Amino acid sequence: MFFSRYGKLKKVLVLISLVCLFVVYQYGRSLWHPVVIKFTGKKTVAEVIKKLELTVSQELSSLFLSKAISFPPKNLSLIAFKDTKELEVWASNEDKIFKFITRYNVKAASGILGPKLVEGDKQVPEGIYKIEGFNPNSAYHLSMKLNYPNAFDLQHAINEGRTSPGTNIFIHGRSASIGCLAMGDTVIENLFYLVHTTGLSNTRVIISPTNPSLSELSIPNGSPIWVAELYKDIVNEYSMVTKNITSH
Repeated sequence: MFFSRYGKLKKVLVLISLVCLFVVYQYGRSLWHPVVIKFTGKKTVAEVIKKLELTVSQELSSLFLSKAISFPPKNLSLIAFKDTKELEVWASNEDKIFKFITRYNVKAASGILGPKLVEGDKQVPEGIYKIEGFNPNSAYHLSMKLNYPNAFDLQHAINEGRTSPGTNIFIHGRSASIGCLAMGDTVIENLFYLVHTTGLSNTRVIISPTNPSLSELSIPNGSPIWVAELYKDIVNEYSMVTKNITSH
């Protein structure tokens, strides 16, 4: 009897240990990944782009050619919808007539519908953003940093006395995230290369609670009054990109 109970207890402890290891691996990357980098060495953006040139360049070139858009495109819009966890890629040539290129699934994005307000609320922000830079040594494979909080976010945070609206919002790889858009490793490689070759100044990111072409953006209960203005801006920006909408 003793050995039988001991055996069951041992199995439970092993299972608990495996679960703990998975949680640390999945969500504790900021703790252990810097240690790994110390041993493996840091990569540069140029090194990553050179490697991706061999693996994703031809695929992306063919995809854009099939949509009659040059590669790299002159202008690029990444449009994310929080409710369906999707990210659409739109691009244009010199004529600035955007065409739908492709759609990716967002592997993970925490929070609910509504804008990000404070550090630690686990919300994916909503708004119109730029990409500030690239991290080739991200704990989440590769990442691109958004300029959250932007001027709009900061102004309303100041008006409401919110001193910590949050920061460090990324589009990155893997399949776990708190406040960011986790795209999986294969997709982030495509996006990393695409944005880099297009240029930061030519790339915009729209994060919307839902797809404005499918349903009206509804203001969540209890939202600040300025969310109405934010959603109007999102719809206007989305309309500017998709006004010459082609078949999805």
